[in-house]
Amino acid sequence: MSFFHQAYVACFLVTLTLTLQSVGMSSLIHWIKAQFPQGIQQLGLFRTFVLVVRFTSLLVCLHILEILLWASFYRWKCLPTWEMAFYFSAANYATVGAGDVSLQLMWRVMGPVESVTGVLMCGLSASFLFAIVTRLVQLRDPELLDSQRTASPPPEVRNQPTNCLANLPKAASVRSRS
Repeated sequence: MSFFHQAYVACFLVTLTLTLQSVGMSSLIHWIKAQFPQGIQQLGLFRTFVLVVRFTSLLVCLHILEILLWASFYRWKCLPTWEMAFYFSAANYATVGAGDVSLQLMWRVMGPVESVTGVLMCGLSASFLFAIVTRLVQLRDPELLDSQRTASPPPEVRNQPTNCLANLPKAASVRSRS
């Protein structure tokens, strides 16, 4: 088995994972638009809480689907049981690592590739949740975010020079040898 074949399989799985993540996140956006056609500005505290819990739960389900995608590859090509394949995939996706399970030598590159992919997908989900919560806070209390943007920095920061190079020592002049 050549390295190019492994790289092709890895790229294929990464592409499928990214596609799942993108479709899942866009489906969540369409779902929230359908659930709240009048917008989310009129949600009370409890409904806001429920919305964030539902979004988070659906994102966790999305990550489980992505783990199952990788686990199905491991089950097909590398590992004897579904339980072992899911365990190995989940441990790598979450970057914990499965020290008690290892892949065949020709497929060992897949574990680190899944780890990097898992970190990136979790980062996408975290930024998505952050955007949702920021929007909910902005709608609930617009002055809260604006006051943080326009607040003046503390006195010790205000008196600092804005040029980061201003604090560096001056370079000694170079004397020419005559």
